[in-house]
Amino acid sequence: MFRSLAPSHRKYRNLARNGANCNNNDRGPLVEIGNGLSKAFKIPSHKKNPGLEEGRLRKRVKMYDEGREEEKEKRLFKRNSLVHIREAEEVLKQKFIIPMKDREKENKYDKNRIPPTLGTLRPVKLAPRPLYDPYGEFSIVLYDPTIDSPLKEENEVEIHKSTSKIHKPLAEILGIKKEKNYTNVAVVIDPKLSKKLRPHQIEGVKFLYKCVTGMIDPRANGCIMADEMGLGKTLQCITLMWTLLKQSPQAKQSTIEKAIIVCPSSLVRNWENELDKWLGKGTINSLSVGKKTKREQLLTSLSKWASATGKDIVQPVLIVSYETLRMNIDQLKKCNIGLLLCDEGHRLKNSESLTFSALDSLNVQRRIILSGTPIQNDLSEYFSLINFVNPGLLGSRNEFRKTYELPILKGRDALGTDKDREIGDQKLEELSVLVNKFIIRRTNDLLSKYLPVKYEHVVFCNLSPFQKELYQNFISSCEINNLIKGIESQPLKAIDFLKKLCNHPSLLDAKEDLKGFEHCFPSDSFSKNARGRNNDIKIEYSGKMMLLDRMLAKIQKNTNDKIVLISNYTQTLNLLEKLCRFRRYGTLRLDGTMNINKRQKLVDKFNDPEGEEFVFLLSSKAGGCGLNLIGANRLILFDPDWNPAADQQALARVWRDGQKKDCFVYRFITTGTIEEKIFQRQSHKQSLSSCVVDEAQNVERHFSLDNLRQLFELNLNTLSDTHDTFKCKRCKDNKQFVKAPALLYGDTSTWNHFSRDALEKINDFLLRQEMNNDVLSFVFQYISH
Repeated sequence: MFRSLAPSHRKYRNLARNGANCNNNDRGPLVEIGNGLSKAFKIPSHKKNPGLEEGRLRKRVKMYDEGREEEKEKRLFKRNSLVHIREAEEVLKQKFIIPMKDREKENKYDKNRIPPTLGTLRPVKLAPRPLYDPYGEFSIVLYDPTIDSPLKEENEVEIHKSTSKIHKPLAEILGIKKEKNYTNVAVVIDPKLSKKLRPHQIEGVKFLYKCVTGMIDPRANGCIMADEMGLGKTLQCITLMWTLLKQSPQAKQSTIEKAIIVCPSSLVRNWENELDKWLGKGTINSLSVGKKTKREQLLTSLSKWASATGKDIVQPVLIVSYETLRMNIDQLKKCNIGLLLCDEGHRLKNSESLTFSALDSLNVQRRIILSGTPIQNDLSEYFSLINFVNPGLLGSRNEFRKTYELPILKGRDALGTDKDREIGDQKLEELSVLVNKFIIRRTNDLLSKYLPVKYEHVVFCNLSPFQKELYQNFISSCEINNLIKGIESQPLKAIDFLKKLCNHPSLLDAKEDLKGFEHCFPSDSFSKNARGRNNDIKIEYSGKMMLLDRMLAKIQKNTNDKIVLISNYTQTLNLLEKLCRFRRYGTLRLDGTMNINKRQKLVDKFNDPEGEEFVFLLSSKAGGCGLNLIGANRLILFDPDWNPAADQQALARVWRDGQKKDCFVYRFITTGTIEEKIFQRQSHKQSLSSCVVDEAQNVERHFSLDNLRQLFELNLNTLSDTHDTFKCKRCKDNKQFVKAPALLYGDTSTWNHFSRDALEKINDFLLRQEMNNDVLSFVFQYISH
């Protein structure tokens, strides 16, 4: 009641209460006070004078307490604001008007319609978008819905109109429109990968994607990547796998959920490192299964991986060796696998092997074989690879052999007629047209844009006098004569004897290999110490060993280069290691006895530019595949293998991505011996591979198939029996007068040819300095660019 009094009344009341304590100056005349109190009280009317009310409002604002600031602001806002405040109920009942610019007939809003009742907000379905921008700076599109799968126009006239339907669906009767069918979205490579891909790798990824998604042939979902070593097959396959795991033409869906990478046991760790290298550490979780995994743990891990589906898939990628997968195939047979990558897939060349049968039993359609050498021995192996990735494409094995293999081989034989050659070429063309849709093959020539120059040499070395005597005595023995006549049936043992002899006589076993030849050896040839070991190195007993010893000394003295020494035999590696220790060279060694987990550490140590190791000893069987030894720029392959693929894998260890120096590669072959026959046989196989895979139609038919009599011949009157077989028109008296017009890597007849007397023209100082020595007899040289 008192708070409703006007401020002036409150003032007078306070003055009367204080009595004498009040100042007379603050009080008005008593007569006025009395007159004011005697006036009758009037009820305030709602009709107020605006000017008077505004003055009173200002007085009330001055006398408000601090706690009433909010109420003060509200009163002032309500009184003076230009905004008209309305009640919430009034606003909610007002009809909504769509703010359209052009209110034409079809867009005009019906104001008289019944307003809809309130309910849950229906989600707005936006048009799907690709995972990555297809128009970005580094965008690489694998699938374009506007090109790869054109859809019908929405306004296309249907054959049967909806009005002519007798039985209409309920949704149509109720007026419910069908949701819009959105088109597919583009599939774009992850930008972090597309920035790192080279042009030939982009082409490779596009090829792989089209094959595995059935865009080339809906009935075939496999392919072979047959690029030569060093072109980045691993990166291309990782890019494909990552894209399939994350994207598909249907937005927010993946093409596959799981993938298996099968590789040699020595490369399991390498694949794991490559995933971290290209995708980033921790980006993708992989299950790596090695030899040392315990049996119980292995079975549990594989069962858990196989049974996981949907969001339960924590490790979408399984990395496993061929042997481990074969022994545990039952754990994975029922699992639906999206993609199977077979590294070094030439292991599947035999369709009757247990490994082939195990992998073929997996529930997977998308299959990719990675192999730099798809043809290793014959076309039947080639058929096995094609039939694995795309079953039934070439028919049965017998059909393939009759239709393609026999005519092609007959046309490639040096003894074949012109008619055989014509038929063989025709069948080769038919086969190429059929399978080339699913094979991509690029050569090392592409690397010339990105890598330093590579000088590759085939170095023919003469036997030492001691080796010649042993060799002649062995091939003229009764055992070899009986073998040639067919009386004896152990040719492999005799071949192994000669191959060891070409490396060094000390590799021969005194008890078994040297029976009947003891008289050929000096009494102190292989003297042993108290432990039964032969620590004395007879370098002069081997022509190849003498050449190697001189080359190592010159490299260490005149350069800061490192070198890789490769052999097919552990015994030969032991001998080379003994030589390096004798010369006090810093040496590392990797062979089949080394733990897989330690191999990568050894490689990293050698590749360290600050490392003191000068020589890396490598077994071609244990480390010839996949290792990156770019810490060295020189490589020597001490002995050849029957399989050209094994040698090609070994030779590709140093000329790879990351190499900064010019590379020098040497293959040692003993002149006129069984090693030349092996090399010639390799050339025949590689010529066959060039015809089928590389489509090189002009490969010369140099050699007929070797027989046992030719294998056990020794030609001491030649600088190179292989060069003699070429009947080279560019050389006269073993000297090259016409420079090779084009160097074809798979055909050594097109390489540069140098006899020992002409080595002053070769651009390698190590070989130039061998002019005055009688060990080196001939050199083939290939220059990358």
